[in-house]
Amino acid sequence: MVIHANGIDLYYEKTGQGSPVVLLHGNGEDHTIFDGLTRRLSESFTVYAVDSRDHGRSSSVKTLYYSDMMEDTAALIRGLNLQKPALYGFSDGGIIGLLLAIQYPDMLSGLIVSGANTHPDGIKEIFFISMKLTYFFTRSRKYKLMLTQPDIAAAGLNTIVTPVLVLAGSRDIVKEKHTKALAANIPGSVLRILERESHASYVVRGEKLYGILHPFLIGAQHGGEPDKKPVSS
Repeated sequence: MVIHANGIDLYYEKTGQGSPVVLLHGNGEDHTIFDGLTRRLSESFTVYAVDSRDHGRSSSVKTLYYSDMMEDTAALIRGLNLQKPALYGFSDGGIIGLLLAIQYPDMLSGLIVSGANTHPDGIKEIFFISMKLTYFFTRSRKYKLMLTQPDIAAAGLNTIVTPVLVLAGSRDIVKEKHTKALAANIPGSVLRILERESHASYVVRGEKLYGILHPFLIGAQHGGEPDKKPVSS
């Protein structure tokens, strides 16, 4: 399905029945990274798996800004008349989710972010250097996005009122101290560092991620607080 939102065409797939959940993928991917997760979530929720601008089947653009991608998502939620959806964002999708929760505090019932950073310096040096080299040879606007954005201040995170679950792998490309600082600056957020998981390993498999997301989403659906979980698991 396609919706014209914020001046571009956004492709999304809708499956299941129940309260709405929006899924946002990472840089260079599309909604299909969530195929396994979507199958399980659609047993309990209506899932909207979206291709971000310049990804998948959505419109191409000349430059990329997380702020535009956030407004795309807000426009999609309004355009589809979704009432207080929950949102799960992986990597770039998590960044977009954080910006959305800051800009539109009443839009979401719950937010889960995984492998997200608030500034490029949150990426481990070895991966950041690799990204710089790739950009040098390709001039890819997607790599430029990761090298120069986002810039989300602690003051912005402090204003988030949406219930938030922060996830990352113990072998993530995002520094663990950065992930912990992100969670610490969001009032009432829950942090889980997933042992022996990389940036995307648990996302691709889906089943483990479903087991983590489902209880949180059920709590958000009923306006409750998520269960407190250990920092590592």
